[in-house]
Amino acid sequence: MHPFTVIIPARHASTRLPGKMLADIAGKPMVIRVAEQASQSRASTVVVATDHPDIAKACLTFGVKCLMTLETHPSGTDRLAEAAKLLSLADDAIVVNVQGDEPLIDPALINQVADLLASDSAAAIATCAAPIVDAASLFNPNIVKVVCDRQGRALYFSRAPIPWHRDALAKGERVLAPNLPAKHHIGLYALRVSFLKVFPTLPPGTLEQIESLEQLRAMEHGYSIAVLPLNSHPGAGVDTSVDLERVRETIRQRTKPSG
Repeated sequence: MHPFTVIIPARHASTRLPGKMLADIAGKPMVIRVAEQASQSRASTVVVATDHPDIAKACLTFGVKCLMTLETHPSGTDRLAEAAKLLSLADDAIVVNVQGDEPLIDPALINQVADLLASDSAAAIATCAAPIVDAASLFNPNIVKVVCDRQGRALYFSRAPIPWHRDALAKGERVLAPNLPAKHHIGLYALRVSFLKVFPTLPPGTLEQIESLEQLRAMEHGYSIAVLPLNSHPGAGVDTSVDLERVRETIRQRTKPSG
C-alpha cells in the first residue's frame, strides 16, 4: 500500500460562513474535527495548511501539525502546493486534499482515493463521485457533475446537467431520466506532488473560468483525473449555519456517553 500525506487547506475567510474553520463542534474547532477524522486513515502525516494565526493556535492547542502558508493563494490547490514544498515531499509522493469543512469525512474514503491514484500511473489526480438520484440535484448549479470514460477517467466536470438526455428533456421538463449515468462530484482529491509543483505555473483555463471549477485547469492542460465511483453520497460538508447545526448534532450523538 502506497503511503500518503493528508493536507487540510484551512482559510479563515469564508463568504457564506465567516470563521467556520474555528466553529465549535462539541468542544473542538471544526478544523480539528476534520484532522481527527483524517488521522484515522492510513495517512503517514496529517497537516493543516492555514493562512491565519488563530487556526494555527487551535492546532497547537490540540496537538495537530500545522503549517503557515501565504494569504494570497488563489485556490486551495495552490495552498496545497506550498504546503507540499514546505514538507519537502518527493515528486512521487501522494497528497490527499481534505477540505477543512468536512468534519464527518470517512477515513476509509481517504484511503480509497489515495489507493486509486497509486494504482493509476497515468493519472495526476484521483477524486470520487456518487450517483445523482433526483432531478433537483441534476439541475442544481451548486452540485458539480462529472462524466467519465470507460476506464473511469473524467471526461468533463460541469455545473450544468450532464449528460444531457436529449429525448427525456426534449419538452423542457426538468426530470431525471431512468438509468442516466449522472454523477455528483465529491470534492476529495488525491494528487501527485510532481503535479502539485506544476499546477501553480499553469495559466487558468477558459473552461475553468467559465464554470469556476479549478479541476478543469488540470484537464485543459492534458492531465488525467481518475474518478472513484461511490454507491451513495458520503454526506455534505459545512457551507451554512444550517449545515453546522446538523454536524454539531451528529457529533453530539456520537460522543454522548452510553448508559
